[in-house]
Amino acid sequence: MTYSLDQDARAILLPAFDGLDFGDVMEPFLEKGGCSVLIGETRDEYVARAMSQERLAAETPAVFQAVIEKLKASCPDLIVAVDQEMGGIQRLQGLAPNLPELEDATRLSDDALADHCFATADAARKLGVSMFLAPIADVIDGRNSWLQGRTMGPDAETVARLVSGYIKGVQRAGITAVTKHFPGFNNLDGDPALVDVSLQTTRDHILANALPFTAAIAAGTKAVMTGPAPVAAIDARNAASTSATIIALLKERFDFKGLIVSDDLDSPATLRGQSLLETAIASLNAGADLLLVAGGPHLDALSDGLVAASQAGALSAERLADAAARVRKNATGH
Repeated sequence: MTYSLDQDARAILLPAFDGLDFGDVMEPFLEKGGCSVLIGETRDEYVARAMSQERLAAETPAVFQAVIEKLKASCPDLIVAVDQEMGGIQRLQGLAPNLPELEDATRLSDDALADHCFATADAARKLGVSMFLAPIADVIDGRNSWLQGRTMGPDAETVARLVSGYIKGVQRAGITAVTKHFPGFNNLDGDPALVDVSLQTTRDHILANALPFTAAIAAGTKAVMTGPAPVAAIDARNAASTSATIIALLKERFDFKGLIVSDDLDSPATLRGQSLLETAIASLNAGADLLLVAGGPHLDALSDGLVAASQAGALSAERLADAAARVRKNATGH
């Protein structure tokens, strides 16, 4: 089947929403070629690392599933992503069995850990979810307000074992694991979602802390998410999600062949004074396949801008088509 530029431009976008009231935006987006949605959380829930009491009271598995089924009427092969982090944010709190607490997870055998993660993912799959933006493979050995309360510890070997068990269990249930945030952000002076900040860690230290990413790829993670801030020792100018050098490192040194997902392109540390369209073009040109953006009525203008960029030569039509094909392949379960 052949697809138009318009369809490809929508297929590579992962629009994020903080509630379930997005049908008026998402249904026409999907009808025009989109195939992904991130059902996210509010900023307050993100900061609290927990769903609100109001959400827990209002959302039931039936309500959640019905919203997804309505979207699938427009796009049967729909990627439905959520943050479902072991030790961090669990968007499916109250809707699916919780992932193990970190203290418990470290005591479980590899098989028992995978089985526990499978149970959560299996329940999520029955709700219509197909992608977890997790596990977090960053090893924090400094300070990092952005990832505080979300990571799996300061020891790379321990994190690598937990990451591997998580991926094996989740993907056995048919959920895509998106290991994040490559190449690892051990120490940041600010939250990249709020300020323009860069990782100042040495390259050798970054690579030493990257063992969990190696373990994730060995475990078969279907996707990897690049980070939202520049890594000064590798590419001081561009955020990891817009850096051809960082993505080449992932593909070549780490030998990753799967889907590459950007972090939130709306983050100040990713935008770095550029427009969202310019940032999206840069991310695609760098080698990312699926671009995480805030959902809303602007999706049509963003998609049209990508089409115009391709027609003008600022974005290769072949690169756009390749990214879209890789997203659609994931959407069909391959």
